Amino acid sequence: MLQNHDKDTVFEIESLLRTVATTVRKRGRAILVDFEITPPLFDALLWISKHDVDMTIGELSTKLGLAYSTTTDLVDRLEKREFVERIRDREDKRVVRLRLLIKGQEVIERVLDARRTYLAGVLDHIAVSEQAIVLQALRLLQTHLERG
Repeated sequence: MLQNHDKDTVFEIESLLRTVATTVRKRGRAILVDFEITPPLFDALLWISKHDVDMTIGELSTKLGLAYSTTTDLVDRLEKREFVERIRDREDKRVVRLRLLIKGQEVIERVLDARRTYLAGVLDHIAVSEQAIVLQALRLLQTHLERG
């Protein structure tokens, strides 16, 4: 599998990606504490906000990779905090959809703003020309990852 690539380069890229992801995840979780929201709740909010139409609990469960019952518990907590609401599907009353409320959108924006502020502080130590190189490399990698 690695025969067409320099093994050391592949290992280093994988290691760096893992280290960066871990650091960003840890910092992101620390920021969530300030907003009194758990990582699973925030992940659920993000998925609900990204969905073009109101998503079902089953769809959210699939996106989160969690059991339906676990996802239902998360939604209960989100609904209790007035971040989302459950609404009945117009076509099929058995289907319950999730709608992001203004309070939920505000939390997402505040958390993402805090994360971006943190990243901006890190980028302050990197020359603008080097930031452009990092951005270009990340875009290239993302493009090829999406192609499979």
